[in-house]
Amino acid sequence: MKYTIKAPSQLNASINLPSSKSISNRALVISAMAGSTYQPQNLSDCDDTEVIIAALKDMPEVINIKAAGTAMRFMTAYLAATASHGEHTITGTERMQNRPIAILVDALRYLGADITYEKKEGYPPLHIKGKALEGGHLEVVGNISSQYISALLLIGPILKNGLELKLTGEIASRPYIDLTLWTMKEYGADAEWTDMDTITVKPQPYKELTGYTIENDWSASSYWYEMMALNGNPDSVIKLEGLMDNSKQGDSVVKYIFSLLGVKSEFENRDSISNITLKAHRCLLPRFDYDFTGSPDLAQTIVVACCALGVKFKFTGLASLKIKETDRIEALKTELKKVGFIIRDENDNTLIWDGETCEPTFEPIDTYEDHRMALAFAPLAFRFPQIEINNPEVVSKSYPHYWEDLKKVGFEIIKN
Repeated sequence: MKYTIKAPSQLNASINLPSSKSISNRALVISAMAGSTYQPQNLSDCDDTEVIIAALKDMPEVINIKAAGTAMRFMTAYLAATASHGEHTITGTERMQNRPIAILVDALRYLGADITYEKKEGYPPLHIKGKALEGGHLEVVGNISSQYISALLLIGPILKNGLELKLTGEIASRPYIDLTLWTMKEYGADAEWTDMDTITVKPQPYKELTGYTIENDWSASSYWYEMMALNGNPDSVIKLEGLMDNSKQGDSVVKYIFSLLGVKSEFENRDSISNITLKAHRCLLPRFDYDFTGSPDLAQTIVVACCALGVKFKFTGLASLKIKETDRIEALKTELKKVGFIIRDENDNTLIWDGETCEPTFEPIDTYEDHRMALAFAPLAFRFPQIEINNPEVVSKSYPHYWEDLKKVGFEIIKN
């Protein structure tokens, strides 16, 4: 399937963003460990969360988490540390079976887990025999995906001796780790940084919560910030629902990043979940250097936006992009060339654009089974007469009603 996308001249609408899948996924696994009969409210309806809901509800012998990386990591730790659920095989798409998981498996084995690889060493599918784990002191490198670290932290309260997790070297994606700790504390866990590089989780069971409401997704808001920046119409107004100014989501930094790129944010209420109004003003930034270590999921949006706005950049802290749904660094280089921008990478963790352009081919944008490629490239319709997106259905992973929301604000979307 392919979509041809044409943008309106002005934006004026109120958008109910998807719920945060990061918080939803954490809260679901925590709630299960608490033995809760109440599901959190305002759960995400994205693929990642749906597969966790289905797995926790039915607990089939073979759990297929499809393309959901977060689900693979969180459920692996959960299944390994809960004796009551017996034995399971956890698997996913072909791409998922080529995404490394050895770091998490090795750490869980060190804590006493019984996990074997069913096919290729170091990769899913995994066969897991659930058992009570001892816990204790554990060291892992800090620059791995925060989802590995979060998966270990989440099971900390149910380990016999709790967990003392030391992160060696540079710590990547610290905001996601802090989001995990914050969500754990919401459910009664005693978990905190006890040193610059060490997190201590005490063996104190989670509490059952009723009426726990999940904030909407700040990473989903980034595409609306991008649209406002590229539309550039001072009469455009977008209201985004269900966000917090003091959010623990790492991607909430998007409001600061886009303030430099021509979009102002105004909150109705700064202390609780409320609405935020976006308005465009002129972007006068000639160059933008930024370290995305704490918010790598924003990188594609900002890279595409900066190219379209003519803002040269050097973005670092992108090492985790190589092991996401696709190699996002290579995907960005390939797809931006189709619309006339030549970006380059350095050291597998840096993307640079010095303003170099080429003749655009306007071939359809490929999405590589990666939701964020479709989400980030669609707003380019504001800068080009039309943009074509292959396999647009990939957005279901994090923002299932994205295309409906675009139609709601006046985009013309033609299905080919």
